[in-house]
Amino acid sequence: MIDTLVYYFEFPFVRYALIVGVLIALCSSLLGVTLVLKRFSFIGDGLSHVAFGAIAIASVLNLSNDMFFVLPATVICAVLLLRTGQNTKIKGDAAVAMISVGALAVGYLLMNIFSTSANLSGDVCSTLFGSTSILTLSISEVWLCVVLSIAVVVIFVVFYNKIFAVTFDEDFAKAVGTNVNTYNLLIAVTIAIIIVLAMNLVGSLLISALVIFPALSAMRVFRSFKTVTICSAVVSVICATLGILISILAGTPVGSTIVVIDILAFFAACVAGRVRYGA
Repeated sequence: MIDTLVYYFEFPFVRYALIVGVLIALCSSLLGVTLVLKRFSFIGDGLSHVAFGAIAIASVLNLSNDMFFVLPATVICAVLLLRTGQNTKIKGDAAVAMISVGALAVGYLLMNIFSTSANLSGDVCSTLFGSTSILTLSISEVWLCVVLSIAVVVIFVVFYNKIFAVTFDEDFAKAVGTNVNTYNLLIAVTIAIIIVLAMNLVGSLLISALVIFPALSAMRVFRSFKTVTICSAVVSVICATLGILISILAGTPVGSTIVVIDILAFFAACVAGRVRYGA
């Protein structure tokens, strides 16, 4: 098995896939803790559906690089979700359902009407559940992922204290002069970037698992925000690495393999938590 891995790592596309997978897993885990604690987990799911619709539109327009359309569209919808969710007439969960389901339906309709592929079901399935495109990344796509991932990590580190305050007590944060709306917007925009980055890795339907499972696993073992965040990052990176390596060796879908590893890690964390806390 080691000899096989060494052989595969001689190919640049395998190294690119591993680099991108680790970076996406790291970024997803950092904000995953915040989303879970703020009960914003559904936003990741909603934005993933929006990204699917944007990809469908980009394919209809025959854009050579759909990232430059999908990323702005997803960020704009993240802002709309946040603003609409604060509307007293449309509650947060209803806003997410309205935008996400609408985007999913419109995307699938457009892919049917303007399909340029003979294998429409295969295209839809690969977009929803991930595809082998993670193994066909160009060097420019890798660099774009690296730059965006660094931006996400820098934003999280620089604004860590503000994100911490907004996560646990928005009323107290407002009382001490923190612009809560601005930091909620920052969180929404950042998670939109992560969603777009993760599309090629796990597909639009599995992105939420990549964001949520490492955070939930860390919360079963640790209690402080900083420790949970660090543990979540470590778990996410390890699971992504194992998932990619197993998928290469066994020929399984990359996204599904990573999510299954995340699920196993969650159950292991539950056992560890019971052992540590006795409940």
